Amino acid sequence: MDNRKATLELGTKPVGKLLLQYALPAIIAMTASSLYNMIDSIFIGQGVGPMAISGLAITFPFMNISAAFGAAIGVGASTCISVRLGQKDYSRANHILGNTVVLNLIIGLFFATFALLFLDEILRFFGATDNTISYARDYMVIILLGNMITHEYFGLNAVLRAASKPRHAMYATIFTVVLNTILDPIFIYTFDMGIRGAAIATVLSQTVALCWQIKVFSNQNELLHLERRNFKLDSTIVKNIISIGISPFAMNTCACIVVIFINTALVRHGGDLAVGAYGIANRIGFFFFMIVMGLNQGMQPIAGYNYGAQQIDRMLHVLRLTIISAVSAMTIGWLISEFLTRPCVSLFTTDEELIRIAIHGVQINSLFFPLIGYQAVVTNFFQSIGIARMSIFLSLSRQLLFLLPLLIVLPPIMGVDGVWWSLPASDFVAFIVTLIIMIRYMKKFRDKQAENS
Repeated sequence: MDNRKATLELGTKPVGKLLLQYALPAIIAMTASSLYNMIDSIFIGQGVGPMAISGLAITFPFMNISAAFGAAIGVGASTCISVRLGQKDYSRANHILGNTVVLNLIIGLFFATFALLFLDEILRFFGATDNTISYARDYMVIILLGNMITHEYFGLNAVLRAASKPRHAMYATIFTVVLNTILDPIFIYTFDMGIRGAAIATVLSQTVALCWQIKVFSNQNELLHLERRNFKLDSTIVKNIISIGISPFAMNTCACIVVIFINTALVRHGGDLAVGAYGIANRIGFFFFMIVMGLNQGMQPIAGYNYGAQQIDRMLHVLRLTIISAVSAMTIGWLISEFLTRPCVSLFTTDEELIRIAIHGVQINSLFFPLIGYQAVVTNFFQSIGIARMSIFLSLSRQLLFLLPLLIVLPPIMGVDGVWWSLPASDFVAFIVTLIIMIRYMKKFRDKQAENS
């Protein structure tokens, strides 16, 4: 199908079919992405040991900060491109693509350089102990050396979806997962490189996928393509990308801060194995949450295009369908996490003490999974249509306004259980706040819809 025609269909094709068309590849890609992280954890846990799992968990704040910068550019750019395509401003959309490439390179280099200079100090701050810091350091040195590649890979994948190429984004992710799965045992076992081997496999897989993405965007016949003249940074474009990207940046940065508090509290009240248990619970929850993120990515170009085209009824329709799908997916996640906990946890380790702690943590952590589905979709919806301030507030509410105070108050009273129970409690409060805000905005959207009619 002609790329221009595919873009125009965002405003004409039945919304249900569009969401399936865009979300299914994104769901497959995001599920593959979560498997990507789980595979690393499984190989590291089974092949290196329980302390390596705990060391890997210490790196989560690092990964969140890196993802925060990547999301700020990738999500901000893809939203700007979707709106421009809806306005049929193709020249500006291409200029945004060129600026996205340059911004990812600059930020990726800056972040990696700073982090490598202060790596041990940062890891200690994140909760590393003498037992876990060597594993965390070995992993992060390799990951940081490939940081520019990682930023570019995720950024261009987001743009592929905005450019009406959700399957291309899916292919890139699946290829990366498959190659990583092949390389992990080779580097970890055959070359006896331990946790460093898992990191090398990750970077190499993303490098190959990035080369293919660049090839796709180098085709001058495509509606969106790379041109040298568009690499010059435009202050207006950069400002627009960052203003929209602040929301996912804030969400990932807060996730980093929260994980630091969680790791510190777990080490203090439960020891290194408790940190490893959180790492396992995080990976299991991450798997189901990535399905929701796939739905959100499918919704984003549809909502953004129709908002730009002032087709409010279609925008609200895709929002409703995405909410229903996300809540259903997270409900399945809740059932599996609550009733098949031991088989899930046993994938990561054979250590009985770690299994026992992780089972307890997973069952508490997953208590309000369905509510997370609703909150995540609404937050992403505001981001998709460029209402950045509300998206930022909703991103911050669960983690910064609700979870952090609970992490400060409950652990001294309840011990390690206080850490675990802080998670579902903040999920519930964030859901209530999001529901109230969305009810108010729905009235505004319906008034606008009536005005347009």
